[in-house]
Amino acid sequence: QVQLVESGGGSVQAGGSLRLSCAVSGDAYSNNCIGWFRQAPGKEREGVATIGTDGYKYADSVKGRFTIFKNNTEAVLSVYLQMNNLRPEDTAMYYCAADGRFAGHCPGFSGLDGYWGRGTQVTVSS
Repeated sequence: QVQLVESGGGSVQAGGSLRLSCAVSGDAYSNNCIGWFRQAPGKEREGVATIGTDGYKYADSVKGRFTIFKNNTEAVLSVYLQMNNLRPEDTAMYYCAADGRFAGHCPGFSGLDGYWGRGTQVTVSS
């Protein structure tokens, strides 16, 4: 079992910034690909960014504006999503996910699955 808890969402104006956090704990948490996804009302869930042993990946819509990074402590892995220059179209519920099937390597966004957090809401106003 892997547990994920997101935090850091909120409401900002366009052009603003937010930093989301995903606290990852549980079995072999360090051996997972961690991804950030988002889902807006009426839209399908989409991948935003992943971080794994093979590096980083970003969706084209967030490249140059969002940065994924992590910080390990002994008990908890924290994975962050720094979001700059936010746009109204970034409004969504943001989720983090952990996929341990590939020893830390990340599959594509559509192939990532495993454990999910409950999400944190990001709202960007124009």
